[in-house]
Amino acid sequence: MAGNRTLTIIKPDAVSKGFTGKIIAQIMEAGFAVKAMKLMHLTEKEAGIFYEVHKERPFYGELVEFMSSGPCVPMILEKDNAVADFRKLIGATNPAEAEEGTIRALYAENVGKNAVHGSDSDENAHIEGNFFFNITEMVG
Repeated sequence: MAGNRTLTIIKPDAVSKGFTGKIIAQIMEAGFAVKAMKLMHLTEKEAGIFYEVHKERPFYGELVEFMSSGPCVPMILEKDNAVADFRKLIGATNPAEAEEGTIRALYAENVGKNAVHGSDSDENAHIEGNFFFNITEMVG
């Protein structure tokens, strides 16, 4: 059965361009409830730990540098079938390939600066949510 929570991060590019409010509004209009949210600035070490799954990939260093380049907004979102529905809402990783009206089609600059992160599985949503939030920071 599909889970009902997922994690997103509004990435530094979208935060610096002032898209945070518009992205949150689009998320809520799509029926997601925000269960936890904070504004933070990841250190390189924190970004490296979070994206450790990509450590052997050629883009890892660039990704860590980017994610620690400015403030971001991690959020735990709730909705039936949260992971799949959210990934549809954000669109393809490459905004040039994202469907019209998706978050990445509207707000992303390129593959590297693609506005938002979305968990890719229920298991990762749980792990990633626990990376950013403890039990006292979550609603419900």
